Amino acid sequence: MAGGTPESMTTSTKGFIQIYTGNGKGKTTAALGLALRAAGHKRRSYFGQFMKGQEYGELRAVERLAPLIVIERFGRSGFVHAKEGDPDSRDVEKAQAGLKACLQAMLSGEFHLIVLDEIMVALHFRLVTLVEVAAFLDRKPDEVEVVMTGRYAPDELIERADLVTEMREIKHYYHRGVAARKGIEH
Repeated sequence: MAGGTPESMTTSTKGFIQIYTGNGKGKTTAALGLALRAAGHKRRSYFGQFMKGQEYGELRAVERLAPLIVIERFGRSGFVHAKEGDPDSRDVEKAQAGLKACLQAMLSGEFHLIVLDEIMVALHFRLVTLVEVAAFLDRKPDEVEVVMTGRYAPDELIERADLVTEMREIKHYYHRGVAARKGIEH
């Protein structure tokens, strides 16, 4: 085993920083799976969804797991609106409110896991800044696990993370004209 043998490994209560990135499907699903696993151990998760205002199946499913998993959405219905490359101020406001809500949840002491879903895409579209996300991570309590998802993870955050998983698209039915399907993609 890389990094040591099973005998030399210890159980840790330290929270780490994880990134799920890449152009493949499954980043949000992986983060939800981690929240589900935490719920199985009666640990609470806060899931802040950036740039998502539309209805997704996971919202209805997670309602049944409240208060162990809390999801809040910080986006408008549809995609980010931009004119001449600049994001719409309403999208920026929602993302900024989301980062603030995630910070409050992280510092509240109520949650073991904090997920910033699609934060990398919010960074890419300049709804939040790298400085703001780094400042968020600077305030992470030792025992809290933070997961950040989305395409376009910048090298600075990849370097800072403890675990980085890249979902890489090899083949996708979307390219054959298959739209997002209820219960699978949304």
